Amino acid sequence: MAKYLVTGAAGFIGYWVCRELLNAGNKVVGIDNLNDYYDIRLKNWRLAQLDLDFEGSDFCFQKLDIEDRPSLEKIFKENTFDAVLNLAARAGVRYSMENPHIYLSTNASGTLNLLECMRANSCNKMVIASTSSLYAGQSMPFSEDLAVNEPLSPYAASKKAAELMAYSYHMLYGIDFSVVRYFTVFGPAGRPDMSIFRFIKWIEEGTPIELFGDGSQSRDFTYVGDIARGSVAALKSVGYEVVNMGGGRNPISINTVIEKLEKLLDKRARVARKPFHIADIKETWADIDKALRLFDWKPQVSLDEGLKETVDWHVENRKWLKEIVV
Repeated sequence: MAKYLVTGAAGFIGYWVCRELLNAGNKVVGIDNLNDYYDIRLKNWRLAQLDLDFEGSDFCFQKLDIEDRPSLEKIFKENTFDAVLNLAARAGVRYSMENPHIYLSTNASGTLNLLECMRANSCNKMVIASTSSLYAGQSMPFSEDLAVNEPLSPYAASKKAAELMAYSYHMLYGIDFSVVRYFTVFGPAGRPDMSIFRFIKWIEEGTPIELFGDGSQSRDFTYVGDIARGSVAALKSVGYEVVNMGGGRNPISINTVIEKLEKLLDKRARVARKPFHIADIKETWADIDKALRLFDWKPQVSLDEGLKETVDWHVENRKWLKEIVV
């Protein structure tokens, strides 16, 4: 039985990664600062589900910020971790333009705190979450060997900084890193600032969808269960590798996703169009050959299956989700 530290454990992907690890019989210490970037009730719901579904199991949660180095040092002294899965981050492209300082302090300095704790306590493996936002302006499908030195947002820049800091710690101290670049993750218990959560809520309420651009922009949507499975597979020792985790299919337009949600909800969407945002990427498409080669990973859940799971969760929880501000 291994013991893992999962940062951002109350977050969307962190929650699903904890489930994946616990289902496999591992011990998990989860930490999260429970900030109010979005409604805290979603984070509390995820933590309550972990307590309910894994009652009496080896899951321990502590409210802790990765920017708080003394508290991090204490948790490393109290535990011996086989690896760290660093999913704590300030997320969101547009919000990073409004609050750039906090993105650098969490995504870069917070990661550095973790690396220092790992170095000092001989913890030699980290899976670090990164983003497809780094590929802005590159040719598709995006492969890991592309130069990603022109980030369009402080969010992307802060994630690149974390990748580079990890590389330096690999070269200096031999720490093993799997840097996983996620592509448009969606699924049940998602974030309310993400498009699919918003679209479902707006269609249900009859509120006009805020659509930036004409809806032809497309994404390589990836189901969160597949991402969690891939993140755990990335615990394999690889040295230092950057690996895409995406749907690997032809990109799906936002208009197509809206149409699919309309059918699942049996309601027509109203659309309020806004100008395309300068920090957004027009299209994303992951080359996932490396993930298959290194981790024997490829997505298993189709867009249609994932959307149905997401809508079903939303309908099941609509009583309290209707109060969530998006």
